[in-house]
Amino acid sequence: MIVVTGAAGFIGSCMVSKLLKEDPGAELVVVDDFSSGAKAPNLEGKRVRERVHRDRFFEWWDRHQSGITGVYHLGARTDTAEKDAAIFDRLNVRYSMDVWDRCTRMRIPLIYASSAATYGDGSLGYSDDHALVRQLRPLNPYGHSKQTFDSWVLDQKETPPFWVGIKFFNVYGPNEYHKKRMASVVFHTWRQINETGYMQLFRSHRKDIADGEQQRDFIYVRDVVDVLHFLMQQQPTSGIFNLGTGQARTFLDLCKATFSSMDRPADIRFIDTPADIRDTYQYFTQAEMQKLRGAGYAFPFTSLEEGVSDYIRRYLQRGAYF
Repeated sequence: MIVVTGAAGFIGSCMVSKLLKEDPGAELVVVDDFSSGAKAPNLEGKRVRERVHRDRFFEWWDRHQSGITGVYHLGARTDTAEKDAAIFDRLNVRYSMDVWDRCTRMRIPLIYASSAATYGDGSLGYSDDHALVRQLRPLNPYGHSKQTFDSWVLDQKETPPFWVGIKFFNVYGPNEYHKKRMASVVFHTWRQINETGYMQLFRSHRKDIADGEQQRDFIYVRDVVDVLHFLMQQQPTSGIFNLGTGQARTFLDLCKATFSSMDRPADIRFIDTPADIRDTYQYFTQAEMQKLRGAGYAFPFTSLEEGVSDYIRRYLQRGAYF
């Protein structure tokens, strides 16, 4: 059996689809709280062995410990605007520690979700070198929770037989309909263009960066699940890995690609960045990808233009799921 936590969510549900595509007979156990009706379509039509509520997962695990062959721990509270650190401590830190301890004790390979939010303002760069992990200073409680767990992992003398922590950069793609404010910029751009005919971007509040020239490392979710599957299958050196494309692109690039994919002329306008996120806003992210490449992942990443076009034409315009 393969376990996927956060399986009703964005990346988790795409991971379930990837696993079933690679092996239609795979025995998958999907874990989530399943209380959100908005997330239900993400798993609709996907054949799984069992659905387990996240609050009963460890009780279930203790009864089925001999049958689990791998865990993709992708479940987390991901709201960067949430300020209650106790929520992140419970769901992102302590829950993940329990997953780690069981995988260690039962000798089960583990891949878990970290985040590029751990890099904070980027002043220390975006290297996934373990020596730099404890120096990072995230800008919000979500990033702190991921940083806390990464640091804890590196202190552990006993580990699963293979483990990887993945620092996701800006992931976009199908199955994020439910994410509302936390959905990708591609999703919000497509939705706003449909509703208004134009797209509003955050104005730059730095003199050295022009409006719309803020940059992110945008990565298509189909590439993300390809990498996760590769790592679990090949099991190279354990460690914490970045997962982006290694190429930062501007928000203007993204908007232009979205208008083009919708066959509409670009109409881009600027508004002030909301005050509640202005002090923690990242103006640049770009993953250093040498470690993943050195682990043997040699496949190219989807370009921003190709990914946006595929996402819009195959999924968003059809209301389809991956």
